[in-house]
This record gives sequence, C-alpha cells and structure tokens, in this order.
Amino acid sequence: MLFYHGVDSPYPFSLCWLDEFANPEVARRLYAAAFPLVDITVVSDDDIMQHRRIALLELIQKHIRQRDLQGLVERIASLLVTGCANDRQLKALFNYLMIQHGHTPRFTTFIRDVVGHVPHTKERLMTLIERIRAADRRKGERQGRQVGLEEGLEKGLEKGQHVAALRIARQMLVDGLDRETVQRFTGLTAEELQDVSH
Repeated sequence: MLFYHGVDSPYPFSLCWLDEFANPEVARRLYAAAFPLVDITVVSDDDIMQHRRIALLELIQKHIRQRDLQGLVERIASLLVTGCANDRQLKALFNYLMIQHGHTPRFTTFIRDVVGHVPHTKERLMTLIERIRAADRRKGERQGRQVGLEEGLEKGLEKGQHVAALRIARQMLVDGLDRETVQRFTGLTAEELQDVSH
C-alpha cells in the first residue's frame, strides 16, 4: 500500500501506482510477475566467474559461511586483474566480510593474500581497506562518546539528586523533624544525616 501526502489534495492522478511509470504496461509485467530466485549455492564457481561484474559478490555470498575463505583468493584476484570489480563492489565486499568475520587475524590474512596476488592494485585496495577501517574507528569513537556522555549525565543527575536530598534533609532537621522521618523521606543513610547536621 502506498500513501500520498503531497500538497495537491486530493491526489490529481491515477491511484494505481503502476500508471505513474512512463510505460505502465511494462511496469505491470515486471511488478505483477513473480521474481525469479537464483540459488547461488548450487551454481558452480566456474559459472559464477563468467558473470563478470557481479561475480565477486556472488562468490562471497556463496562461500561466506565457510570459516576459511583462502580458497577464493585466486578467483577474487583473477576478477580484480581482469577489471571485473570496481571500488564500490570492493568496498561492499570488505564491509560484508568485516560484518561476517570482523577484524580477525584470519580476515586480515585473507585480505593480505588477495592484495599479494594483485600487486598493481595493492595501493588501491589498501587505501580502500584503510578508509573502511577509519570509518569503523570513527563510528566506534562516536558510540563511545555517546555512552560516556550518557553515563556522565546519569552520574551528574544522581549527584544532583543527592545534593538536593542533603539540602532538603538539612532544612527538615532545622525545622525540627526527627532524624528517622528525615531519613525515610530523603532516602539518606544515618551517616549521611550525621554529615548534614555538622
């Protein structure tokens, strides 16, 4: 279901979203038919290598659940040498691998081996990897600052509430209320009340 919330009201055109395409009939055929599902897990690696521009990501998607991706190094290097992968695909690949495997020694070894097989792209690949890692570091730093800020605010709030409780207790004691009542209302300990009265 699509919702319209534009300036012109009521919506001045057809309410069938397919009519909005330049060629509604083609849109109907495309979006009304079932999408084909390709089970990449049963396609041979040799066939995948023929898929050129999408081969890199298909290979990784097929083998991502393997603990050791070293068997893919030569195939990936071959795709890089033949120019079948651009920087966007490499960035997507490295991000995907980092999400799946993290910054483990095995992942680092895999990347080094790929770079070692493709010396003329070494600088480009390492720059790309470093940019991804720098972005990850910045994200981690932002998250760390946010957590620190939240913890600091929480501690500050607790301290402020404690100071307010001490001030209220002092005034209650000055007004003649007994210590037990003051302690019950403020939540302060007997030791804290002792400090207030001095």
